[in-house]
Amino acid sequence: MADAHAFFSAKLEHETDPSDVYASQKAGEKLTVVDVRSEEAWAQGRVAGAVHMPYAEIARRAPAELPSDANVVVYCWSPGCNAGAKGALAFAELGYRVREMIGGFEYWAREGLPVEDADGVHRRPIDPLTGVPRIRTRA
Repeated sequence: MADAHAFFSAKLEHETDPSDVYASQKAGEKLTVVDVRSEEAWAQGRVAGAVHMPYAEIARRAPAELPSDANVVVYCWSPGCNAGAKGALAFAELGYRVREMIGGFEYWAREGLPVEDADGVHRRPIDPLTGVPRIRTRA
């Protein structure tokens, strides 16, 4: 029982998911959401308000661009991508408090959360396999 408690406590300390990130944003919690994907992936769409910092650039850029006490959440494309883990490791090595958003941008978009691209901020239809369609208030 103690092993399970320790495991899941540690897991929740280092992971979050799209709906929890969005709820934290709506509650006014100061989060720095970092997209660690390529320039091409970033251009296709991203979490609204995210910062673009490919994981290979974090060690060089983060100390100059983000305060050391930032509450960082990183994401990549999907559960099939490990760039989020690479980005989280890079931030952790610099001493940042960091969590990985499991599900990545894929699940953010599939849950119908705000997506930003060259056309502005919008929402994609909710995928009923990943999110529950509901009446929305303004984002």
